[in-house]
Amino acid sequence: MYVDTSHITRSGKTYTRHLLRESYRAPGKVLHRTIANLSHCSAAEIEAIRLALRHKQDLENLGTAQDAVTLKQGLSFGAVWTVYHVARRLGIEKALGTTREGKLALWQVMARVINQGSRLSAVRLAMAHAACDVLGIDTFDEDTLYENLDWLAGAQAAIEDRLFAQRHKTKPASLFLYDVTSSYLEGTHNELAAFGYNRDGKKGKLQIVIGLLCDEDGHPVSMEVFPGNTQDPHTFAAQLNKVKARFGVTEITFVGDRGMIKGQQIADLVQQGCHYITAITKPQIDKLLRTGTLQMDLFDQEVAEVLADEGIRYVLRRNPVRAQEVRDTRSAKLATLQALVAKYKSIPRRPSARQAPCGLAEARSPRHNPAHRGLGRVDRREACHHADGP
Repeated sequence: MYVDTSHITRSGKTYTRHLLRESYRAPGKVLHRTIANLSHCSAAEIEAIRLALRHKQDLENLGTAQDAVTLKQGLSFGAVWTVYHVARRLGIEKALGTTREGKLALWQVMARVINQGSRLSAVRLAMAHAACDVLGIDTFDEDTLYENLDWLAGAQAAIEDRLFAQRHKTKPASLFLYDVTSSYLEGTHNELAAFGYNRDGKKGKLQIVIGLLCDEDGHPVSMEVFPGNTQDPHTFAAQLNKVKARFGVTEITFVGDRGMIKGQQIADLVQQGCHYITAITKPQIDKLLRTGTLQMDLFDQEVAEVLADEGIRYVLRRNPVRAQEVRDTRSAKLATLQALVAKYKSIPRRPSARQAPCGLAEARSPRHNPAHRGLGRVDRREACHHADGP
């Protein structure tokens, strides 16, 4: 005996039919007999009948579904699994290695992606997520992660070399992007902490300077931390030596902003046979215009190139967005100035005796005018007021 469920579609509508049926054997055939139409029963009642038919031999031991099922909240899995496979696809897992230290380092990377926080927060995150199951490691605490940071510092160069080799196995790199930033520190016990140009605007805070080197696709190649009082151009030589010595690149082109690649850095690049791409400052542009190297009509073109005598190629174009920003800034300054002038003119001004016509000289000095002798302070003011009139 069983419950036969079928779906019938008529005139665009679908109907569900439940029949209680049994099968029996006739001479040479298996036939089916309908015992009852259960279509009027609810879904719960249908499932109860099915459950009873499956356990018809031991109904007394069946019990209830609630007694047989126990609900339990498991560890979160989706976020860890997703970030883990992204790390594998990017080659991060292979670069870090399969040792326990490598897996702990991988978890620190994944924890920063899922939820940025301290080492303690990374431990708590692992307790709420299936991190240990996915990575195949035992439980750990925050002290273990701090020790793992020491391991990362010692293995950083080898990890960066492996990542660089994986990405550029078939496509050699020649163009590198470099820039620096800074991060202030709340504490004082840091061997690289120093006072410097604070980009965060935190006065009185020690900081560190961080340099990031990327390839032409924007993939990080190397990161280096400098003392907080290091100027941006002074971090450049280390990157050039790193690319040539560690990564073995011969054809090198560095891209940096005008504050990064300056005269000394350009000289170092030229001396070592490297190229560079950077922007020039406004005084440099004015000098090129005065000497005739650049002409203003070149900015009317979409893109123009000028090859200077010293072998430098200038690529220039008119930036309509920047031009509109300059116009808006000038209009705003002019409107502010006009408002200040109008406000100044609207202030009532008391006429000064020094600014009165020459005919008032006698009124200002009653000692030289017998008619005004003996006038008090108020009388002299009235005399000046009347002298100002037509």
